[in-house]
Amino acid sequence: MAVTVPLVVDAMRLADIAEVLEIERLSFRSPWPAHAFEQELTANRLAHYVVVRRDDRVIGFAGVWLMVDEAHITTFGVHPDERRHGIGRRLLLRLADLAAELRASQMTLEVRASNLPAQALYRSFGFADSGLRIAYYSDDGEDALVMTTPPLADPTMRTILAAERERIAHEDGA
Repeated sequence: MAVTVPLVVDAMRLADIAEVLEIERLSFRSPWPAHAFEQELTANRLAHYVVVRRDDRVIGFAGVWLMVDEAHITTFGVHPDERRHGIGRRLLLRLADLAAELRASQMTLEVRASNLPAQALYRSFGFADSGLRIAYYSDDGEDALVMTTPPLADPTMRTILAAERERIAHEDGA
């Protein structure tokens, strides 16, 4: 019988930045610099960042800003070797729970128009297209699709999030 190492979703720490930067470098054409994450963690009172760890190794990260009553996802990345293994789902569920804890009414984000796998993940969490930002990405001028959830207190969202919690509990063998 194979032994699986548990995944832990935790608050991002300054000590995590080097591993987060490696995921950024492997995932994005224009990765954030270290000082941006340092600023987010130490000085931005609107910012909340989380990581997923396996064996104390960061394999995914995400961040959200609470802007008035909206939780805006600012960044989201999973190590390429760990994609399609539920890491993104865990991150997104933690962000949704965090948004609810912060009393956000809904969640929103921008995603590259070409990033169909990410869009599919977001749609599975209730996000729907709500706008388009033309030439949003400065590295190549690609458009960004704006996606927004229904109100987090809406029964549809509660059902989606409960199903995700159950799915993760099943994966963890609980």
